Formats: sequence, structure tokens, C-alpha cells
Amino acid sequence: MKLTWVCKPFEALSGIEVYRIGHLRQEVFVVEQDCPYLDFDNLDQICTHVMALNEQNELMAYTRLVPKGGSYESDISIGRVVTSPNVRGKGLGRLLMQKSMAYCWELWGKQNIRISAQDYLLTFYTSLGFKDTGKKYLEDNIPHTQMYLDV
Repeated sequence: MKLTWVCKPFEALSGIEVYRIGHLRQEVFVVEQDCPYLDFDNLDQICTHVMALNEQNELMAYTRLVPKGGSYESDISIGRVVTSPNVRGKGLGRLLMQKSMAYCWELWGKQNIRISAQDYLLTFYTSLGFKDTGKKYLEDNIPHTQMYLDV
């Protein structure tokens, strides 16, 4: 699958891009994970958005890059990590995170990244170099662990 990678601040997103982002996030985080919550949380406006588009210009994967002071006071973060159900199991999640980490460092310089990981993905994030901080919590009734990439 040939992908086009796009990385844009919120104010540069088109209306159709915001719609596609919201649609994919709702499809996975609200419907698939059966978790009714307010996904548009007023953090998107300060974030940079990473999108992987297929040849038909469909959104296949997405993250939002959060500057210091957004999710965490002292660290940048990657959040809302999502891949389309149509492309799971093909390594796109790993590529998405690698691209997102590179974009973070391109935007803000090489520095530590903190994430809020759903517990069922701890092994995945560990394989990318993130470490379990031991801070465990429920976020929208889904078990999460705070993880940290120390560079």
C-alpha cells in the first residue's frame, strides 16, 4: 500500500480533513471500543496532526502531536494513535508511531516523549522504546499506563 504522510498544525487542516480525523477516531475509540466519551476535547487546536492517506486519499492512520503544556506540563506527547480497521496487522501502527516520533523531534527538537497507552498495547509501545512509568489508571473506563521514551 502506497501512503502519503501529512503533518499539519490544526489551523492548516481543511474541513474535510477534520471530518475524516473525527470519523476515524469515533469509529475506533467510541464505536469499536464501546466507549462513549467526548473525543473532541479542546486539545486538538494546539496539536499538530499526522495523517497517513492511501492512494484513494482515505485516512488509514492518524496521531496528534501534543506540545509541552498540553497533555503533560514538562513533556511532549503523542496521542489519539489510531489505524483504520481495514489495514490492521500490516505494520502500519509501528510505522505511524515511528513517523510521529520523528515529526515530534523535527518540530520540537530531540526530547523525551510521554504517552498514555492503553494497557493491551504495552508490549507494542515497549518495542518502540517506551518504558512503563508504573502509573496506571482508568481513562474513560479503559486501563491505561503512562509510558515514557527517554532520549
